[in-house]
Amino acid sequence: MAKRIVLGVQITKRVQNVPAVQAVLTEYGCNIKTRLGLHEVTESICSTVGLLLLDTYGEEKRILELEAQLKAITGVVVQKMVFEQ
Repeated sequence: MAKRIVLGVQITKRVQNVPAVQAVLTEYGCNIKTRLGLHEVTESICSTVGLLLLDTYGEEKRILELEAQLKAITGVVVQKMVFEQ
């Protein structure tokens, strides 16, 4: 049975940590079907915390590698949802 894996990625100190996150996302670009980035923005503030939702594609082994590489970055927290299809 196939699995659909969605990763939630919270990035603290967004401006400082995003380059490392982007490098990992680029490396695993063919394993990311959809990427949605969220952070709070108002007239007076641009949040330093960001949230990414990644709808993944491909072999589970590759997705777990992606998850591990993201978790290894300081200031990044990853949570996973797995849906059996």
